[in-house]
This record gives sequence, C-alpha cells and structure tokens, in this order.
Amino acid sequence: MATAKDKDQGDVSKLSFEQAMESLNALVEKLEQGDLGLEESVKLYEKGIKLQRLCEERLREAEMKVEKLATEGGKITGSSAYSRGKK
Repeated sequence: MATAKDKDQGDVSKLSFEQAMESLNALVEKLEQGDLGLEESVKLYEKGIKLQRLCEERLREAEMKVEKLATEGGKITGSSAYSRGKK
C-alpha cells in the first residue's frame, strides 16, 4: 500500500506547468536547507529531475501550439523566433 510519502514522490506527469514549477521551487528550497539525510536528498533530487523534465516538455508543447497558431497556409503570420531573424 502506498504511503503519503510514496505519493509525494510519485508520478508528476499529471501536474500542470505551474504546479510543477511550484513543486520544483519548494523542493529546491528544501534541498538548499541542507538538513536532509543523503537518501532523502537523493530521492528529492530524482523528483526534481522529473519535475524539470516535465516543465521542459510543457514549454515545448506550448511553443509548438503558439508556432502552429502563428502559421497560416504555410506562411508565418505572427511573431516567432524564425520570423524575427528574417527580414
């Protein structure tokens, strides 16, 4: 049976970008305090890596959506990193 601690360390894939960032910030603060044991620190670090990867994934998804919205008929109609560099 999963304990509350197991759930806290569990699957982060259902979190929104904002929730993941908030969790990651709280986790970093906890690690920076330096009063955790090695095992707990490693577990928190592992969760932090999962959260960081999730945030990157959510950002990539948002960037792709924005790029898709900014593109119409194969031509970029809005602002994008590609169009800003071109004249």
